Amino acid sequence: MAGNDWINSYLEAILDVDPGINDAKSSLLLRERGRFSPTRYFVEEVITGFDETDLHRSWLRASAMRSTQERNTRLENMCWRIWNLARKKKQLEGEEAQWKAKRHLERESGRKEATADMSEDLSEGEKGDVPGDLSAHGGSVRGRMPRISSVDVMENWANQHREKKLYIVLISLHGLIRGENMELGRDSDTGGQVKYVVELARALGTMPGVYRVDLLTRQVSAPDVDWSYGEPTEMLNLISSENSTGELGESSGSYIIRIPFGPKDKYIRKELLWPYIPEFVDGALGHIMQMSKVLGEQIGGGNPVWPVAIHGHYADAGDSAALLSGALNVPLVFTGHSLGRDKLEQLMKQGRQSREEINSTYKIMRRIEAEELALDASEIIITSTKQEIEEQWRLYDGFDPVLERKLRARIKRGVSCHGRFMPRTVAIPPGMEFHHITPHDGDSDGEEEKNKDHPVSPDQPIWSEIMRFFSNPRKPMILALARPDPKKNITALVKAFGECRQLRELANLTLIMGNRDDIDQMSGANASYLLSIIKLVDKYDLYGQVAYPKHHKQSDVPDIYRLAAKTKGVFINPAFIEPFGLTLIEAAAYGLPIVATKNGGPVDIHRVLDNGLLVDPHDQQSIADALLKLVSDKQLWARCRQNGLRNIHLFSWPEHCKTYLARIACCKPRQPQWQKNEEGFQNSESDSPGDSLRDIQDLSLNLKLSLDGDKNGSGNLDNSLDNEDNAVDGKNKLENAVLTLSKGAMGGLRKDGDEVRGDDYTTSTKFPSLRRRKYIFVIAVDCDTTSDFLEILKMVVDVANVNSAGLIGFILSTAMTISEINSLLNSGGLNPLDFDAFICNSGSNLYYPSSSSVDSGLPFVLDLDYHSQIEYRWGGEGLRKTLVRWAISVNDKNGQGKIVEEDEPGSSSYCFALKVKDSSLIPPVKELRKLMRIQALRCHVIYCQQGAKINVIPVLASRSQALRYLHVRWGTELSKIVVFTGECGDTDYEGLLGGLHKTVVLKGVGSSSLKLHANRNYPLEDVMPFDNPNLVQAGGCKAKDIKESLEKLGILKG
Repeated sequence: MAGNDWINSYLEAILDVDPGINDAKSSLLLRERGRFSPTRYFVEEVITGFDETDLHRSWLRASAMRSTQERNTRLENMCWRIWNLARKKKQLEGEEAQWKAKRHLERESGRKEATADMSEDLSEGEKGDVPGDLSAHGGSVRGRMPRISSVDVMENWANQHREKKLYIVLISLHGLIRGENMELGRDSDTGGQVKYVVELARALGTMPGVYRVDLLTRQVSAPDVDWSYGEPTEMLNLISSENSTGELGESSGSYIIRIPFGPKDKYIRKELLWPYIPEFVDGALGHIMQMSKVLGEQIGGGNPVWPVAIHGHYADAGDSAALLSGALNVPLVFTGHSLGRDKLEQLMKQGRQSREEINSTYKIMRRIEAEELALDASEIIITSTKQEIEEQWRLYDGFDPVLERKLRARIKRGVSCHGRFMPRTVAIPPGMEFHHITPHDGDSDGEEEKNKDHPVSPDQPIWSEIMRFFSNPRKPMILALARPDPKKNITALVKAFGECRQLRELANLTLIMGNRDDIDQMSGANASYLLSIIKLVDKYDLYGQVAYPKHHKQSDVPDIYRLAAKTKGVFINPAFIEPFGLTLIEAAAYGLPIVATKNGGPVDIHRVLDNGLLVDPHDQQSIADALLKLVSDKQLWARCRQNGLRNIHLFSWPEHCKTYLARIACCKPRQPQWQKNEEGFQNSESDSPGDSLRDIQDLSLNLKLSLDGDKNGSGNLDNSLDNEDNAVDGKNKLENAVLTLSKGAMGGLRKDGDEVRGDDYTTSTKFPSLRRRKYIFVIAVDCDTTSDFLEILKMVVDVANVNSAGLIGFILSTAMTISEINSLLNSGGLNPLDFDAFICNSGSNLYYPSSSSVDSGLPFVLDLDYHSQIEYRWGGEGLRKTLVRWAISVNDKNGQGKIVEEDEPGSSSYCFALKVKDSSLIPPVKELRKLMRIQALRCHVIYCQQGAKINVIPVLASRSQALRYLHVRWGTELSKIVVFTGECGDTDYEGLLGGLHKTVVLKGVGSSSLKLHANRNYPLEDVMPFDNPNLVQAGGCKAKDIKESLEKLGILKG
């Protein structure tokens, strides 16, 4: 045991020294007094540090052994287990320290590069906070919650928007959500977030100018949950409000909309939902489109009424909302509630699991990537407290408070941000319903004197359930309401109460710790913690002074608050860290002073309400002193009570919603751009089913004839934090450029960069009718060679034409440019007019074939409306410069010539391409994505063609998003689309697998692309919908294999 002599000494000490477990004060310091107990040391200093319940139980069993030999043997085994744990923890701490140091260097380097790009017009105002500027978090620096500073401003805004008819979409996917009788605490997914989103939806429905609110969630029709969670629609009963008058209509109000996705008859935890997110997005997209059309008929004068914002709650909903925002071109708002990086950091600190083990359990890296995407795409990040911004969001690659201040200063001065963007963060505390609350306002002193013999009448059943624990129920009640979780720090509260004689004499303690039938049936961690609390009650002999009822209903909670207030009690939240602290607001609304942790949201709440005291949760004496001060000083108690009641309206739902809507109103309005010109599209029912997009000459479509698109037309798009005027300048110029076509021609070939408006075409041409195809085959196979791709392409077309000629349309979806596609089709003898659309450059360009041709080649029609959908936050020239600089650094580092270089022919206005000589010498795709995010450049980085090419496109563009665009733009049914892929592909491969469309995976195809996925943020298996009935794996890549797969899907008849 060389190098481990210290463990030898402890083993010998354990074998030779009496455990001394009865000495409650024994510790390491007793060595000086000659009474040091190694066993006690291990238990107190080591085991408790790991929170290993099984070790603690092992120690209890070993200590109770009568046989000295057996006891020593067990303690020896424990010693080894502890040593292994200590070694593992030290190793994990070292790895975490290295990771943090690396991340700090990356962020500093990225910040310097971003600042250098903007250095030519950098001013003193950008080197620090600008006087009078908002803080880095969008809030006021004054001693109150960051909100719109003037009530008059909010009232004026409400009056101005009273005539508006806004449609708002909220998304919260996990847990069980319903409007009434919420089963809060049923499981870890059905908690405070469920209550928050339901009440937010209900409250928004009462606000002036808001016509409809949809809360989208998962439909669950499982035998182990109530039938109500399987209902597709539930209308939320609105609270009575003067704001709601005049806003009623046929479809107005707030609704829970349940979208079916994932296993149909199974309720699953949130960590297992990731493979089914695309399925939800497609279902939600269909609902929003339908509802926008319905609202358009009711209140929009026939024009669709699109959502003014889509608000995602938690990482899974943020990921979904980002994709919906991109598909519909509407603003995204995001609330994280609980953040993945913060949870990962807390778990790493415990030292029991490595990153890989944590990810295996919680799918934490997929969650973090979803939160990063939400940061990329959001207009606004809403938090409950400033602490969440300052200490949690700053852990993310995509958010840097320092860089945000610099960008904010540039925006104020009207200076270019060089394509960089940072979402605005704003802290808006959750609201609360107060209309049903009637705080106890009697004279407690007089009442106490009056009822001296009969102190408190048990008016409510829960009152008698609590008071049966007390020998003297007349004393003030100290109330804590939290689940039995070590993070809630209830043990410190019980110790503080038990060790303070004065406090025990003056007050009772009530612990509402969820519901239980049998402790042995509870989860291990919760059961162990609850047992430790009960043991402390026994240790300090607190019987008759502490209540811990087994059951309570959600409807009992208000009565519990009333009972505590009636006894002149105090509410306490002693958690180590409290992200917000909604129970503190609830307690204040019932007239209870508070004692709360000084870590997290309670600091902001106390700043507003000034109704209690803040304490260090690690200091038991501080907790006891604060409680004693409030229950013993009647004047202080009364003052805190009145302060809370006077200021509590600041946390009402109307107040929350006014601030919320005012923030949304600051977002630049966005919606599908073609709706202004779309006339008669829905009346094109006369088109025959055989027509396809190859016949496109839609009067509403801005068209452009080009082989590769204009590579310089929008090279300097500066997407700033609040001003994106440049983002639509290019389209406005295109719309104003009307060219004349030759008479008798459908459209002659123009040089690259020329534009064609739809009204230049002959009116006899037909609207695109791809939506009338019986099925649409999308060939998205990322083959090893172009010859393999061409062979598979021919087989798919042949199988379709043999069995259903004319009823099946074809779309190519690839990383290639349109020029490369044209050459490929020509080399294989395929006619481009046999295809309906071409998704090129990894989804950044969408082309349709044209019936016109010239000597130089076949012109294609570029969908400019698609560009208006994806150009959001596009970095333009600033992004290109950063990519070129990155390529140079990679080349310099390897010292082997040009490993990476710019690919100008492969680039276009919305795709910057790089050629890669040796993919093994460049960093993995996650590192390049991280670099872009650190520099506030919002984009989608894709490694393609087996690593020989890198495409960098707009953040919300992809091949899968292009299919959703076709659904929104032309009405193609996603369920009628069949996507052909290989077993692997480009790094955007996962987006092609899930959703409502059908997928055929060709066995043995794309295997060389596996190396691109070898160093991912999260395993590909975490997002693969293996049990999706719409996904079929072909036995091979031959024609018969393709035909058999299509028969399994019901596309072809056997």
